[in-house]
Amino acid sequence: MTKGSDLLVAALENEGVERIFGIPGEENLDVVESIRKSSIELVLTRHEQAAAFMAATYGRLTGKPGVCLTTLGPGALNLSTGAAYALLGAMPMVMITGQKGILSSRQARFQVVDVVASMKPLTKLARQIVSPQMIPTTVREAFRIAQEERPGPVHLELPEDIAAEACQEVALIAPHQLELPTASDAALDRAAALIAAAKRPLLMFGAAASRPRSTSDIAQFVIRTRIPFFTTQMGKGTVPGGTELYMGTAALSERDYVHEAIEQADLIITIGHDTIEKPPFIMGGGPKVVHVGYQPATVEQVYFPQSEVIGDIGPSLKALADRLEGKLPNAQALLHLRERILERITARATEDRFTPQRLVHDIREVMPHDGILTLDNGMYKIWFARNYRTRMANTLLLDNALATMGAGLPSAMVASMLYPERRVMAICGDGGFMMNSQELETAVRLKLNLVVLVIEDNAYGMIRWKQAVDEFPDFGMTFGNPDFVKYAESYGAKGTRVDDIGQFKQVLEEAFSGGGVHLVNVPVDYSENERVLVKELRERLPDILEA
Repeated sequence: MTKGSDLLVAALENEGVERIFGIPGEENLDVVESIRKSSIELVLTRHEQAAAFMAATYGRLTGKPGVCLTTLGPGALNLSTGAAYALLGAMPMVMITGQKGILSSRQARFQVVDVVASMKPLTKLARQIVSPQMIPTTVREAFRIAQEERPGPVHLELPEDIAAEACQEVALIAPHQLELPTASDAALDRAAALIAAAKRPLLMFGAAASRPRSTSDIAQFVIRTRIPFFTTQMGKGTVPGGTELYMGTAALSERDYVHEAIEQADLIITIGHDTIEKPPFIMGGGPKVVHVGYQPATVEQVYFPQSEVIGDIGPSLKALADRLEGKLPNAQALLHLRERILERITARATEDRFTPQRLVHDIREVMPHDGILTLDNGMYKIWFARNYRTRMANTLLLDNALATMGAGLPSAMVASMLYPERRVMAICGDGGFMMNSQELETAVRLKLNLVVLVIEDNAYGMIRWKQAVDEFPDFGMTFGNPDFVKYAESYGAKGTRVDDIGQFKQVLEEAFSGGGVHLVNVPVDYSENERVLVKELRERLPDILEA
């Protein structure tokens, strides 16, 4: 005789689940015992939010749903931010939460919250399991829905009495390959005609272009068409930088140097753009847009493409390249802007100060081509999106969808678990780091190799910057910090404070070569925010247009 929790764990093993992140409660104890007897590793975190960020990042990097587990009520509700992170960021994830018994009510309404109802707006599917017999089909459906386009989170609630209920063995359902449709010939022909007729075409790669299944076909499309490209923040790395066709990343919505190319383009082919990202450009009376995506475009005030190619992006781009290769005499009409755009973006990157440009420059030099950076959210994110050159997909993980704080460290921990042979660095502001800093203990306990860079300005820097730009008084955004070196050491990690920018690269090299969890604390000079991102862009020089 088996029980409901055994069926659940067997179904998870059937889906290929290797790890479950989370914090169980008494309502999950049958599930915990079933996990103990299984092949699945339980990764105990120090906060449920971190578990959700870790499961979502697992999904983002592998394309397979990550799994997290919490108790009922407060534990389940702590998954809410992680659910929204996965929903907006299109990361496949399955969340399993406990609940009091539903066949009896021995504890009345103690700790009982309608978690399923609270999760409905934040998930693709939220469902309570009311019978052990339905567990195999429910789990299979949850994983299918989480993984199919557009990927995202699914929530399953397993009450404790259903988990403990004895039942007969129920056959598991074998997963099958998800096949995506390909774009129609008519749509491909229309798009090819528009592209062939363009005088100044430009490519843009968005968040969905970073799906693990897509990246090789995307690179081939660029090589075959030779059209210059730029990326959104979440589309960085989809095409290797060695193509010499990279024009920059749209870290802002308008006015930045990459927008010189956007403004001059007469056609932009967006590949994998998801309007959940902050707009990389504002449509108006400018270029026409061809949308290539897994799903139809969401028409917004700032985005309304004139042509769409819908289907599996890889095969769609191959078919489009077959129609275009060798037939685009104007393909590189905008390429002459490239050198000046990139020069402007990387200017003053080696100044002897703790500027964002210098931090980006030095980190790029210590990270190999396959090294992974995970960013939390803060002012530095704009600088890394703008200035950091990626050479592989999914090597700069940032969140330009929900843009939540607190995800940088948990995301890096999963990257280190998945790729122990690669250099992994979490980059956090002092505000975002302290939101989930307790996970340093988890990282140390798991014996991860990980560098955590904490950029310190003793403030919620991005909001303070916006406050200044909007000419409000400087108020309410500053705070004090612990001694970060001692704080790291109290968890069993290593810690180093860098007060001389000339030592920064050496400290990072030693942190990586020393192994284990190493926190590196640096100050930052954010005076560049006003100089570059406000004054300089307002006075964008006309010689860029003449380059």
